[in-house]
Amino acid sequence: MPQNGGGMSNIDQPSGWRKATAGLAVAEQHAQAGEKAAVPKSQAFVAVKRVGAHIGLKAGDMLLLDTLGAFTQAQDWEEGRRPIVWASNAYLMEQTGFSLSALKRNARRLAEIGVIAFKDSPNGKRWGHRDTDGVIIEAYGFDLSPLAARAEEFAQLHAELQAERELCQRLKRQITVARRMIRARIEAGLSGALTGPWTRLASLFEDLLARLPRRNTASETLEHLLAWFRELQEHVEATYLKAVRADDVVENTPEATEQVTKKTQEMNPREVNSDPHLLITNQLDPVICNSSEKEEAAGVVPNAPPEEQVDRELEDWVAETRKKRGAALDLPTVMQACPEFASWARNMGGYLKDWGDLHRVAGQLRPMIGVSEHAWNLAQDRLGTQIATAALVLTFDKHCAGEVASPGGYLRGMVEKAGAGELHLERSFYGRLSGQAA
Repeated sequence: MPQNGGGMSNIDQPSGWRKATAGLAVAEQHAQAGEKAAVPKSQAFVAVKRVGAHIGLKAGDMLLLDTLGAFTQAQDWEEGRRPIVWASNAYLMEQTGFSLSALKRNARRLAEIGVIAFKDSPNGKRWGHRDTDGVIIEAYGFDLSPLAARAEEFAQLHAELQAERELCQRLKRQITVARRMIRARIEAGLSGALTGPWTRLASLFEDLLARLPRRNTASETLEHLLAWFRELQEHVEATYLKAVRADDVVENTPEATEQVTKKTQEMNPREVNSDPHLLITNQLDPVICNSSEKEEAAGVVPNAPPEEQVDRELEDWVAETRKKRGAALDLPTVMQACPEFASWARNMGGYLKDWGDLHRVAGQLRPMIGVSEHAWNLAQDRLGTQIATAALVLTFDKHCAGEVASPGGYLRGMVEKAGAGELHLERSFYGRLSGQAA
């Protein structure tokens, strides 16, 4: 094969006849700067390919650039030299599959964008010679020196694009979290017939959803959207907690409780417990055990006062709800009830879209509160992954709040209570929500 394509042909008019543009002038300045740089070909091509689409290069441009780059040699990219390609139009058309007009169009765009420069001979033909060591003595054609000059610029641009892309992804994740929290609360309010402007809130939510971009958009737009979603989330959360608090102060009678249990499907009443709250403990707050399996089946506790009988009925409702749904707790409730854990999870850069994510983050935070891997594995074996995860989240939050001094012992205590049928995590979570609203 003739060196560098071997042909002599023009791809455009010579420089004296070619229409001068600002882009071509800038490209020539880059070529002069590139001659003073020593950038390996691989580095230069990797840099431009990473930002090609952003600076306006099309697939055909990149194909032509790759084809031109294949003609250069390592020494062409050394300081004081220029990687010039003088391959003929016919050869380039054969290698790329372009028509002559497409070849000219792509070459012109590469030059206008400042990726290559045209170095024309006096007669407008492309040609060149190398010495016995392969060093270019004289050449006219496509000058790839701008790639060397702009390699650092392209690398910096790529870093900025990566940062913007990561920021956009993070903002999208945060918007998704806010959306799911809002949807969960609105659905709970509507399905449970809770007091509040749920229809209006649902309408506002749908309006916000309609504003979500269908294509990639700038982080600035996403930041505005996130602010709107969070503002709506705060309003929805306040409405939801107000409704929970209102239900908690309903007169504690069997008739009223029966109405509440029919009305609420997404939340459980606060645990009634007259025992003093212990700030330092390795045991769960005691729960009254049933006196017999027969009485448990019948739902009646002999000689129990009306208040305890009401609590008994509520326990039965919790158990029945759990059977139907697998678990009475939903992810938004767990996160809202445990703000310390939620804060640590956000600081770790994660977002929790389901129980699998919650399990992953809980496992990562476990060592921070001194829960051993053995205790954690035991809890998962005895309680199941989901209940064990909720238990660890609760333990973490209580420890951060100064309510539990021995997290490992507290978790083991929950495992023991579960074995005795006395573990009621739902009460703890909804009780914490009620405490926040108070």
